[in-house]
Amino acid sequence: MEINKKPSLDSITLEMIVTQLAEHVGWEAMGEAVPIRCFTHDPSVKSSLKFLRKTPWARKKVEQLYLQHAPF
Repeated sequence: MEINKKPSLDSITLEMIVTQLAEHVGWEAMGEAVPIRCFTHDPSVKSSLKFLRKTPWARKKVEQLYLQHAPF
């Protein structure tokens, strides 16, 4: 019997998600996948966290992007 294990976001902070994506995928690819200003214009972890914490739809897309690329 094969168990289908999906990656989980348990114990992973939003800061960890943004930092790991920036390191492994790059800001440009992140901006193409999730076209938000904090990824495309002068990107930084700090500005991204500020925006993503206030914007649930964008956070969900970034989390999905992370799960597509995990594990690093």
